[in-house]
Amino acid sequence: MNKGELVELMAVKAETTPKAANALLDAFLDCVTQAVADGEKVTLVGFGSWEARDRKAREGRNPKTGDKMEIPATTVPAFSAGKQFKEAVAGSK
Repeated sequence: MNKGELVELMAVKAETTPKAANALLDAFLDCVTQAVADGEKVTLVGFGSWEARDRKAREGRNPKTGDKMEIPATTVPAFSAGKQFKEAVAGSK
């Protein structure tokens, strides 16, 4: 499912226009992105949570040459699925 398909489905479920659903989805994504970038954890009970995690510096290899290289430490976004989300996905198979 891509963003357009998600917006269409949201519009149907919320009984609104695709334009309004798109605006709400964009606002949601902007809010989560900004909060995580500011170091906050965003939690939707049952669905999951987003947070920033620190990744340590490590040694890697250049895939073309095989030479060793240092990969610097960085902060990355992370998502952890909630219990209800996990159960829904596991139960769908």
